[in-house]
Amino acid sequence: MKTKFIVISAILLCSFINAFAQKAEPLRIQFARGKTSANLSGTLSNNQEMHYVFGAKAGQKISLKVTSQPKGNFFDFDLQGDNFELSTEYDYYTNYSFTAPETGDYFVFVRKRPTENTTKAKFFLTLTIK
Repeated sequence: MKTKFIVISAILLCSFINAFAQKAEPLRIQFARGKTSANLSGTLSNNQEMHYVFGAKAGQKISLKVTSQPKGNFFDFDLQGDNFELSTEYDYYTNYSFTAPETGDYFVFVRKRPTENTTKAKFFLTLTIK
């Protein structure tokens, strides 16, 4: 009886931990009425990421730009399509433009690259869709 209680307790504890260990949903990028671009910012430490999602229609021109404070090349990003092939695999771009191949959601993962001298920095991400 005691062993059964311990096993059930362990299973419940693992389930509880797993439920809270899931990644947060990406933040949906919204444009102000009549605008074609959005500006976002955040502060990240080495290897931390911010996850964003935005919608676009096939054929739209999309441009992403990431800068940092302090000045430097501290951030990179990965761009992926939802249910279709598109991935930049954390390229070291500060500017990236492309034509949307499909209508749907696009995911942007902004990551602070590890550096010894600057372990924490603020990023500024600009998304433009035309």
